[in-house]
Amino acid sequence: MSAPSPARLAADAVRDLAPYVTGKPMSELERELGITDIIKLASNENPLGPSPLALEAMRRALEETWLYPDGNGHELKMALARTHAVAPEQITLGNGSNDLIVLLAEAFLTARHAAVISEYAFAIYGLAIQATGARTITVPAYPQGSSMPFGHDLEAMLAAIDADTRLVYIANPNNPTGTWNDEAAIRRFLDRAPSSCLVVLDEAYFEYSRRRGCPDGIALTRQYPNLVVLRTFSKAHALAGVRVGFGVSHPDVANMLNRVRQPFNVSLVGLAGAEAALRDPDQSRRAARLAEEGERQLAAGLPKLGVTAYPTAGNFVLADVGDGQAVFTRLLRKGVIVRPMGGYGLPRCVRITFGTAEQNERLLAALADCLSPRADP
Repeated sequence: MSAPSPARLAADAVRDLAPYVTGKPMSELERELGITDIIKLASNENPLGPSPLALEAMRRALEETWLYPDGNGHELKMALARTHAVAPEQITLGNGSNDLIVLLAEAFLTARHAAVISEYAFAIYGLAIQATGARTITVPAYPQGSSMPFGHDLEAMLAAIDADTRLVYIANPNNPTGTWNDEAAIRRFLDRAPSSCLVVLDEAYFEYSRRRGCPDGIALTRQYPNLVVLRTFSKAHALAGVRVGFGVSHPDVANMLNRVRQPFNVSLVGLAGAEAALRDPDQSRRAARLAEEGERQLAAGLPKLGVTAYPTAGNFVLADVGDGQAVFTRLLRKGVIVRPMGGYGLPRCVRITFGTAEQNERLLAALADCLSPRADP
């Protein structure tokens, strides 16, 4: 008789977790199919790459990687405080903004509590909540036929808050749907949200969302003490590989987060790269312009293929291709990686990151072949 699995010793909430599935790496596709000419439009990465200032700072930092990083991230915190006109005590650094999502759940949720999220919201919210044993309240999103298909229904989310609720996660804009709420809607929610729960405004795609008039959540923290705003250097700043994010909150909230934060959760290289990136604001503006151009390019090209492209405030688009998994598989054979959305309950869709003009053209050409009646199954 075989011995029982040691996995039985894990907490019940953890045993029931379904691991987060990342975008397919290019190296994996190369190993599987022997393809070398690959473009990845799956993980909302910035094809322009980091600022030259950030690259140089990270190269210099490599010479000191035998040392632990500053566990407090003092220089980066001071730079962020200057950039956003907040106190350093309001800032919590994270290993990407994902880290902050989890830290908030660890610090403020127990099995006696609940958190509110939207249907089709970023998957990490639900995973972080579930790992604590807390109850997840998932609120239906706006329907497909609405003016903001699959978007956060903030009125319904507000109504779902109960006496046990300690966190509400709002992505603005939301990944993977690209949907957003304007400043008036966010303010209405914050004005009525009870002080007994924290409102977590995830602005990972903030730099891209300004073209849609999305608010600057950090400015709102001055008025709403129960607001926590999350940002990342992974997207517009193109530092996804070194994992740097930050949260801005009331100092008392930041104090609680720092009690559960690991002391060296941001690497020495990441700290250097992020601090230097803040000294090159033009880099993120270039990224935003590229995304705007990519959106126009795909908005013109996708309908010609019979594909519905939903409105977006991010550097990506949710596209209804009929059978997301099948199209994803066919595109892989052409060396194009996108993200199938079946795991989000959107099996007809794929998510496509806006790339360079050449990458976008290649995607459209490959997609045309994949959607052809003669396409391989």
